[in-house]
Amino acid sequence: MSNSNNSEHTMYLGVDAGGTFTDFVLLHNDQMRIHKVLSTPENPAHAILQGISELGLEQAVKDKQLCIIHGSTVATNAALERKGARTVYITNKGFADVLSIGRQARQELYNLNAKPPVPPVPEELCLEIDTRRNAQGQLVTPLSQDELEKVKSKVDSLAPEAIAINLLFSFLDDEEEKRIQTLLEDDYFVSRSSFVLPKYKEYERGMATWLNASLGPKVKTYIDHLIDKLKGCPVSIMQSSGGTIAAEQAAQRAVNLLLSGPAGGLAAVRHIAQQCNLTRIMSFDMGGTSTDVALMDGKFELSDEGSINDWPVAIPMLKMETIGAGGGSIAWIDEGMMLHVGPQSAGSSPGPICYQKGGGEITVTDANLVLGRLRAEAFLGGGMALDVNAATVAVDKLAARLNMTRLKLAEGIIELAEQQMVKALHSISIQKGHNPDDFTLCCFGGAGGLHVCSLAEKMNMTRAIIPKNSGVLSAYGMLKAEKQRQFTKTHLALFSDIHSGELEKAFEELEAKGKEELLSEQIGQPQIDIERSLDLRYKGQSFTLNIPYGDESLSLFHASHQQHYGHKLNMPIELVNLCVSLSIKPPRSDDPLDPEQQDSTSKMTIELPSSEQKVTLIQRESINPNEKLYGPAIILEKVSTTWLKEGWYATLDEFGHLQLSRT
Repeated sequence: MSNSNNSEHTMYLGVDAGGTFTDFVLLHNDQMRIHKVLSTPENPAHAILQGISELGLEQAVKDKQLCIIHGSTVATNAALERKGARTVYITNKGFADVLSIGRQARQELYNLNAKPPVPPVPEELCLEIDTRRNAQGQLVTPLSQDELEKVKSKVDSLAPEAIAINLLFSFLDDEEEKRIQTLLEDDYFVSRSSFVLPKYKEYERGMATWLNASLGPKVKTYIDHLIDKLKGCPVSIMQSSGGTIAAEQAAQRAVNLLLSGPAGGLAAVRHIAQQCNLTRIMSFDMGGTSTDVALMDGKFELSDEGSINDWPVAIPMLKMETIGAGGGSIAWIDEGMMLHVGPQSAGSSPGPICYQKGGGEITVTDANLVLGRLRAEAFLGGGMALDVNAATVAVDKLAARLNMTRLKLAEGIIELAEQQMVKALHSISIQKGHNPDDFTLCCFGGAGGLHVCSLAEKMNMTRAIIPKNSGVLSAYGMLKAEKQRQFTKTHLALFSDIHSGELEKAFEELEAKGKEELLSEQIGQPQIDIERSLDLRYKGQSFTLNIPYGDESLSLFHASHQQHYGHKLNMPIELVNLCVSLSIKPPRSDDPLDPEQQDSTSKMTIELPSSEQKVTLIQRESINPNEKLYGPAIILEKVSTTWLKEGWYATLDEFGHLQLSRT
């Protein structure tokens, strides 16, 4: 895809389509504008087009002067809700049950009557074809034309939307997969494993290929609709690895989009870390539907051991934890009259009770409003009215059932939600051997600032940062993300037996593929940064560690094994996979000038039902650069609210970020 990135007239629009709100950040001529609209889960494109209209960008679309980079939830939601396309799975004779058998890992180890998991692909959609290569990639059973015609006839009779092809050892030679694809691709959406994930482990490779095929048609329909409505404006999509891909190529790599939205936030956090000279950050992204947490120790880790719906996703993804606790998480009581919060969410429709859109169940947002920490008059800069009375009446009814006061119930809802968030933060820090107090907690998302101080206290942390425009930080991160491709290829051998020239040739083949894809969406000859790495393990092990490629690879592997597992072994080291990351820096390198100013009010004090002390109420824009603002205080801005607890103070740094410290 060619685009006008080098034109001084180009506007850049970052879009994060979340479960409750769709966020927009527009950069043009060193100026920034921000905006939010309620999401449209049935078709995220509707909310995106609504935001473009409300920002007055129709003429920029007509003139093809709008460049859009956005995170999409289409693939994520389709996978979570098991609403992918009807997909036929084609594999070798005798291996039709591989995806159903999996690794035979039982979710309920001690339940003698556990229900068997629902197989990802129904038995009738698993087809076998009589061809075979051995573990060295040599052809044992050739693929005949007769076999191809039989498979084509079976596929046509099943009338699927998509095809997933996964043949044994196709990562060594994929001629047969390509022949099957050529036969079917004119009539169906086709994914082959040698394109999606050319590495060993037929189950993980097959799952990634099936997911890619299953999600592809839905992603393609959505992207085609968006591209059509945007009349040729360049559109890029965020990938799970933290880099972008041209929309026209995204449908072929739909499985790479599963963490599309949250990855944008981490791209922004990386940028903030460079600005503020921070190397250790725990990021906390709380939106309306969910919360995502991640840890940066020098850099954010990539993992190929992710999962969704208990299905493995062996595609490179930024390592993060996601929980169903957000501003829209619903408070409910069970049969034993115990209070719970989430994972169900009110989403954007009907939304929390206070949104006045038909919601009837109390949410975390309603609780914050009742406690006075969320200000009805200032929500979305006053652009969206909140009904305090409706939320209060609902909380009173539930409080009466539990024989509690209104404030105790509201505080209990907040406490339960925060305990789930603390559990997620524990899992990425303490459980991995990190001391949380060595890190700065970076809170963002529309609801993040309301909980930052409590979470830091519960984690025994003393420093936090709330970025400028934190409520739309993921959308801003889209504009800071690199164009990127990640490629992996199995190359199984003892490291001591490998000649360096052999690896060089294999790396160059992967890099040529990545350069071709990247250059197809970029004008000119940009600088492409390339990182090579290896997946290594001790001989006999099943799992690998990813290590930078170079003269120090072996010593780095021993040290990494020691850090991860507490020991190292005197055993031969085995190379499993070659990995390559290619990236192009975004043209939008400098931060814009100050965003459009909201109507700022002078500092004032108010009384809250939840606080014995008087509380400072202030617009973020009114905080002086050298001022220390002591809690308790409520800091208002257009797209988020910060609850600064007693015992904390905030200062505004040179980049406009709020730096929080415990007194």
